[in-house]
Amino acid sequence: MDTWTALTRWSARRWLTAAAGAVVTVLVIAVPTAMIPTPVFGREIGVTWWSWPVLLVTAVLSGLLLATYVREAGQTETTASRRGALGGLLTFFAVGCPVCNKLALVLLGYAGAMQWFAPVQPVLGVAAVGLLVWALRARLAGEVACPVPAA
Repeated sequence: MDTWTALTRWSARRWLTAAAGAVVTVLVIAVPTAMIPTPVFGREIGVTWWSWPVLLVTAVLSGLLLATYVREAGQTETTASRRGALGGLLTFFAVGCPVCNKLALVLLGYAGAMQWFAPVQPVLGVAAVGLLVWALRARLAGEVACPVPAA
């Protein structure tokens, strides 16, 4: 059975978890990176054209990945992975303002953050999505390899 067909066997509880996880992911990343304007956070450099697509794909994948941890009736626990968490962290750095990132600013300075870090951000976004896909496939493969018998 194909790894992705495991999604067709999910319960409504898992799908609700995935949707809630996606919304929370958007808020946790978009608010502090000022993609969603708030009086608390601001950014010096505008949001790039690719930031929202990267964030939305990350949110969907993160929600799906989170839902794989919701145990169905009779299901045994599968192993956890840090790949998904790393993907979310990379997305945070990818979509954030390059000169608002204190780490990049301290290490590279304002000019270095614009010249060196900003061009790398799309690569970080692609790497983040890749890590999340890899983590999700691994979790779903565990469900397909050891399917739960029907109750």
